[in-house]
Amino acid sequence: MVEVINKYETIFVVDGRKTEEETVALVDKFKSLIEANGTIESVDEWGKRRLAYEINDATEGFYVLVNFSAKPDFPMELERVFRITDGILRQITVRKDEE
Repeated sequence: MVEVINKYETIFVVDGRKTEEETVALVDKFKSLIEANGTIESVDEWGKRRLAYEINDATEGFYVLVNFSAKPDFPMELERVFRITDGILRQITVRKDEE
């Protein structure tokens, strides 16, 4: 049986009111989670930016983009962990098409 590995892209926004240490800890947590279940191809930390609209009274967020490869069942688990983690304002994970 062939093992299916897909390419994904996820972007998440950490609450801008978190301290630098808390932000780094959250980013490292998700990088470790992805590495444990797949292969990270690139991590692009966009840094702190103003949000287009307030989310939970926050006006700024720390944006992180991660490209990775993983089995098809992992993105659903990643989204679940994003949703239950305090300090994550928004997230999205999408499968990238083969070119």
